[in-house]
Amino acid sequence: MSMRREPFLARVQERGAYETPGEADRVARVVLALLGAHLVGTVRAELAARLPEAYALILLNPLRAAEPLSPERFVRATAAWIEGATEETALWDIGAVLSTAASAAGDALTREVLLQLPPGYDILFGHPQPA
Repeated sequence: MSMRREPFLARVQERGAYETPGEADRVARVVLALLGAHLVGTVRAELAARLPEAYALILLNPLRAAEPLSPERFVRATAAWIEGATEETALWDIGAVLSTAASAAGDALTREVLLQLPPGYDILFGHPQPA
């Protein structure tokens, strides 16, 4: 079952310490668009089904990626897409959005998502995996 928009944004806003829901919405849109470019098939569809409709559509119609981005390049790309962001603030933004998405997805689906991503994304999702 998908999470409703207001609770999703409230969690992103709380985790990211954003002043307004609009700020939380802005970073959620960028992070999920970049993430969607890295996921395929049923995993992307299942994650989208757990997100509010507006964010599900962003995940399902992502930015195009020529190759999978390492976690470091994902952070840099996020910083480039968010006006005024630095790599440090982008890392914070990513953590707020991806940890909220992971909560909505649940542990099993989050593990499947992480299997499609280059090593190191587990930290970005707030789900560190044993080495």
